Amino acid sequence: MTTDSPAGPGGSSVSGTAPKTTTKAILVSIVAAVGGFLFGFDSSVINGAVDALNNQFGLTNSPLLAGFTVACALLGSAVGAWFAGPVADRYGRVRVMLIAAALFAISSIGSGLAFAVWDLIIWRILAGVGIGIASVIAPAYIAEIAPAHIRGRLGSLQQMAIVLGIFVALLSDALLAGVAGGAANEFWLGLEAWRWMFIVGIIPSAIYAVLALRIPESPRYLVAKGRLEEAGQVLHSVEESRSMDSVQRKVTEIADSLRRDVKPSLRDLTGQRFGLKPIVWVGILLSVFQQFVGINVIFYYSTTLWQAVGFSESQSFLASVINGLINVLSTIVAILIVDRVGRRPMLLAGSLGMTVTLLVMAISFSQAVPSVSESGESTVALPGAWGPIALVAANLFVVSFAITWGPVVWVLLGEMFPNYLRAAALAVAAAAQWLANFLITVTFQSLADVGLTLAYGLYTLFALLSFVFVYKAVAETKGKELEEMVA
Repeated sequence: MTTDSPAGPGGSSVSGTAPKTTTKAILVSIVAAVGGFLFGFDSSVINGAVDALNNQFGLTNSPLLAGFTVACALLGSAVGAWFAGPVADRYGRVRVMLIAAALFAISSIGSGLAFAVWDLIIWRILAGVGIGIASVIAPAYIAEIAPAHIRGRLGSLQQMAIVLGIFVALLSDALLAGVAGGAANEFWLGLEAWRWMFIVGIIPSAIYAVLALRIPESPRYLVAKGRLEEAGQVLHSVEESRSMDSVQRKVTEIADSLRRDVKPSLRDLTGQRFGLKPIVWVGILLSVFQQFVGINVIFYYSTTLWQAVGFSESQSFLASVINGLINVLSTIVAILIVDRVGRRPMLLAGSLGMTVTLLVMAISFSQAVPSVSESGESTVALPGAWGPIALVAANLFVVSFAITWGPVVWVLLGEMFPNYLRAAALAVAAAAQWLANFLITVTFQSLADVGLTLAYGLYTLFALLSFVFVYKAVAETKGKELEEMVA
């Protein structure tokens, strides 16, 4: 844990003692991270509905359209992420959180009542816009309000909320399918269980909206709008150990940082390196590699994936829930160590872990043999020990990702950009992340038709390349004040 000198920039106290964490800073960050919960819940809730959707809308013989139906929310996410930064700079972080909550609620109902595949696609894209907004606003807000010495841990709350959302979505899917006797069976009010998987999303949406109304606006947004006194009050409330002189110095530093630069916009990102500033490219590539390792294939398709290699529907739901639980527990580990170990070492270790586990999965799936499912359909199965080996490797892959690349990328994206670039650069990086996620998700079913070995072989290659990228291009940001970040 770092300490600030009495006279240093953004000093936490005049005495130079270790900065004191306040309950307010933690609670406010948790509320902001609830957007991540919606992000995880809404993006993964379709996992348990994939097979039922394919049968309901006749997609079983159209893998590309089936893949697009699952992945289309990610296109909306890219749109939401792209515009979230500029809109948040104009109207404030809290108001944009409320917009995201409304989009989640509306799309949850629409998706659950969809009557055709094109109708479902429209609602899923709308849900994606909300996901994209939440993916930008939560890390930006947390980074701007969190004390520097615990910013990594508080920033990791975004990923913690995402994986909790994923876990709750998978658990909810499993419970609904279990009670109804299958995702395609009727459950309540004459609606199939898969429809209720979407509809229950209105509950976390409402909670997010209520909580967002109770947190303060970002101090950096307030300074940008000339509301200096309010900014000082917010800073003091989240860091009570700061003296009022220290608070005033911090407000002045933020104002000077913003005043030195032009008004935030996407034009500020341009530079000599292929049209963008180097730091923006680092953010984009961090986002792309985070998705190109194929992590979301586990969370969007795991139920279908395990059935494809011989697991029953109930076993597949259980395996998916176990994946989600391991994801949650691993993210807790990340939160505990990110401010001690640092961002860069964690990413490097994660890349190596993902490379090894993905390679084992690729080899395992290469052993698949023809089989017949419980319903009499032709399928494949993993013989002997290869099934358990693939399951263990998948869970270790989740561990490798969840302790490192999952939370650390969001921490870096929230803190690595200079103040005047943050919202716009984070929007672009998050949009790139969603586009990468879309490409991986929409192509998986087609790749799986060719062979799961091909799919996981490609993800292995990207995991290896991510190590090289971090080693050469990513700088450490642990313990630095946001005002120290340069383009």
